[in-house]
Amino acid sequence: MKDLTLAEKASLTSGSDTWHTTAVRDVVRALTLSDGPHGLRRQDESSGDALGLTRSVPATCFPPAVGLGSSWDPELARLVGGTIAREARAQGVDVVLGPGVNIKRSPLCGRNFEYFSEDPRLSGVMGAALVDGIQSLGVGACVKHYAVNNQETDRMRISADVDERTLREIYLPAFEHIVREAAPYMVMCAYNKINGVYASQNRWLLTEVLREEWGFDGLVVSDWGAVADRVAALEAGLDLEMPPTGTDAEIADAVRDGRLPEEVLDRAVGRLLRLASRVPAAPATTGWDADAHHEVARQAARASAVLLKNDGDVLPIAPGRKVAVLGELARTPRYQGHGSSHVVPTRLDSAWESLAAALDGAVFAAGYRLDGQADPELEREAVEAAAGADVAVLFLGLPDSAESEGFDRTGIDLPGDQTTLLRRVAGTGVDVVVVLSNGGVVSVSGWQDAASAILEGWLLGQAGGSALADLLLGTHSPSGRLTETIPHRLADVPSHLHFPGGDGHVVYGEGRYVGYRHYDTLDVDVAYPFGHGLSYTTFAYSGLEARETGANEWQVEVTVTNTGSRFAHEVVQLYVAFDEERPTRPRRELRGFAKIGLEPGASERVSFTLTGRDLAWWSASRGGWRIDPGAFTVEVGASSRDIRQRLELSTPGDGWAPPLTAMSTLGEWLDHPVGSRVLKEAFGGSALDRFSPALMGLARGIPLAKFRTFGIGLSPEVVDRLVAAVDG
Repeated sequence: MKDLTLAEKASLTSGSDTWHTTAVRDVVRALTLSDGPHGLRRQDESSGDALGLTRSVPATCFPPAVGLGSSWDPELARLVGGTIAREARAQGVDVVLGPGVNIKRSPLCGRNFEYFSEDPRLSGVMGAALVDGIQSLGVGACVKHYAVNNQETDRMRISADVDERTLREIYLPAFEHIVREAAPYMVMCAYNKINGVYASQNRWLLTEVLREEWGFDGLVVSDWGAVADRVAALEAGLDLEMPPTGTDAEIADAVRDGRLPEEVLDRAVGRLLRLASRVPAAPATTGWDADAHHEVARQAARASAVLLKNDGDVLPIAPGRKVAVLGELARTPRYQGHGSSHVVPTRLDSAWESLAAALDGAVFAAGYRLDGQADPELEREAVEAAAGADVAVLFLGLPDSAESEGFDRTGIDLPGDQTTLLRRVAGTGVDVVVVLSNGGVVSVSGWQDAASAILEGWLLGQAGGSALADLLLGTHSPSGRLTETIPHRLADVPSHLHFPGGDGHVVYGEGRYVGYRHYDTLDVDVAYPFGHGLSYTTFAYSGLEARETGANEWQVEVTVTNTGSRFAHEVVQLYVAFDEERPTRPRRELRGFAKIGLEPGASERVSFTLTGRDLAWWSASRGGWRIDPGAFTVEVGASSRDIRQRLELSTPGDGWAPPLTAMSTLGEWLDHPVGSRVLKEAFGGSALDRFSPALMGLARGIPLAKFRTFGIGLSPEVVDRLVAAVDG
């Protein structure tokens, strides 16, 4: 540091070009950054494309987070992360810009395919595993987009207006878990404002929470183009602006004229130097085993698809049945979304080619065009093909143009020509299996009655086609589970009336009631609940037990048995539930999960650790987490609506009681363990008993200091003595 000039230090707080940090003499080399949530997008530097969106070096395209998250398998995420890191080393990449762990607040968010879940626990665990995998080979991971980046509409200017409790319980925990458990080398700030302050210059977010509370010791980088004020951002805790805007002189000038302390600049430079030491330059390898990496992508894709429905056990397709494969998406797969995460794959499997290779006599018909234009001739050919088959496997989904970074969707319905085709195919009397290809949730309520089986294929990366064939033919049993609720209609979504906002603001009016937290609390009917997914076998749960292991800590165990006839995986889900007549918190919340594989007849004892944090809620008045005394229920099951075992427990709480003041209400005084005693001692134990229920209901909401006007002896001096007695 002492050998660097002021200008050199300023230059290190921005990149040298779109994908590289700045090199300074022999002090620090330029680091190479690359998009890569589900595979590397290393720019082909000869393309002349500054962002590299149109051309990048081929790399393995793994399932995007919408798919990988649905595996509920942290070990698989760790494997994918390590495989991405191997390719990063081969391509000379120092930091991979991923994973994205923003919450799926609305199914309309155009970038939902890059995010894991509507639930912060699941997002945090899967994100931490991916970070572990990437950093296991000395490549840095960059968690994004911090924070509250839940829409694409006006994303560079919008203010996400969110109360602190909602931030702490829904939108920050995934980042917190990853920082504490996986220690990522980088965190990327979001474009948007949070409560009126840009994320890039939000000191509370970047310094007080991220560094001082969570202990993050890495580097904070801007999203590309997210910096509004270089000096304010540096002061707030942003270390690196990307890409460069040619404004390094602003930093040096601010130091010279005293507007920016030089120690603030030195701190940012020190973090860049620390990052460089964590990703030491290594000789580039000659490449990687593309076939082996493709098999990892196929394994991940198999684990990511979710079997929503399987009436009559039409799946897996029985040997000897004549199969018609319908839908252009079977031949021209959608395997990822558009935008900065777009990967040029090393190869690409189609479901039609994979099925045709495995099935004698299978036929194909396109059925529809991918541009959404009706084509009666293609529809007629598909119906004729279905009429001559025993089972029709119909691939439906959203076109490329429907989902991308940069804009949000306007609805959740499938294209009308596709659902019309489904109805006509079902009218032939053939068994219909629908396979979906989509990066965000689509409504199934208007057409699912026409299908015997529905396999949600999401976007599954370059090996998705062969993976879907493995599942349809029964080579493997589906094991994916929904990481987001599928509602009947868009109007049922809790954020519907608030998304995407306007006039520069989006109000998070639904608060903590995101996804299943809303549907389950209000008992709203849904098409398919959070955590749902079928397999080709059945599982039984038994013997739920909880053993107290410490203050507000329990070991929870349950036995799961494969009661079917074939090997398969089950995702065992642990929820903490609160049964309140008038809800003050979500009805239930995911607090743990485990994916296990069992042979027929085999059992496994699954264990979870439940901690005080799992029971806590964020108290703005306390400025921290709070555990109230009382009963709660441990629920274990196969989805948020398929609870198999319940056990009621109780907690003594954390012993904290809110401080009482003259402006605390009578109700707060009476509910306080010390305040209630002080009041009764001052006025006699039975004085308040003379109040009628109606009068007491009114009085409980009045601050104590306000009673001085009602002539009942609560003068300011008396109130002061009561407050002093509580404090004493």
